[in-house]
Amino acid sequence: MARTTPHDHPNDHPQTDDQPLYWQIATRLLAELREGTVPPGERLPGERQLADHFGVSRQTVRQALEVLRRDGLVATDRRGSHATLPGRPVEDPVSLAFPVGVRTTDPCAVDRATVTWETPPEEHAAALGLAPHRPTLVHRYESAAPDGRTLRTALTSFSAVALSEVEELGRYRDRADGAAAAQLQRAYDWMRRAGLALHHRDSITQAIDASSVRVTRRVHDQYARPLEITDLVVDAQQDALVYEFTLPAAG
Repeated sequence: MARTTPHDHPNDHPQTDDQPLYWQIATRLLAELREGTVPPGERLPGERQLADHFGVSRQTVRQALEVLRRDGLVATDRRGSHATLPGRPVEDPVSLAFPVGVRTTDPCAVDRATVTWETPPEEHAAALGLAPHRPTLVHRYESAAPDGRTLRTALTSFSAVALSEVEELGRYRDRADGAAAAQLQRAYDWMRRAGLALHHRDSITQAIDASSVRVTRRVHDQYARPLEITDLVVDAQQDALVYEFTLPAAG
């Protein structure tokens, strides 16, 4: 069996079936990193996720990471392993504020957000793959005008994956009493820092009486696992729904 030395590098040899399995996994993982699957400086998925992704054991993944670590392609600290390949870091997700629609056009609006540990709506439970009547972390957001008119409300339910892999979200379970204010503006940033690539799909529908607009956002990770679902309702007669986004320049 070939032995890894500090002078070896997964790119120095073509991938063959004669190589140790961990070496083959190191080569495949390096190829994905070079393709930008995990941008420079971002946290890699956990060993269990990588094991499932490549169809190998966690021990094999651990050996593969050690190969890349020796060559300075991966760094590990108390938060996990990070890609250290040269390249452009991920831009701040300017267009992905939590919850969707958190920005209102009324500068005097008063916002309030709370979290509870409860059974989510059936539609949310189905979208998140939760068993019937299984509770989860539910976030409620409300924005009201100075005269008390409700401008917009949002209801978010998080999946078991999000709560188990995003430490900051998991901490809210013990204090989700629905009373204390809970601002989760950095929820998407926490997910990204936990190694989750975010893919979101927003659908917009209008009420029959045209008095309100509903936006439903579904977010999943790079493994197509659901992370959260949000229903936002905007008073179309009193407020405007504005989407703002930024595209970085090429190169």
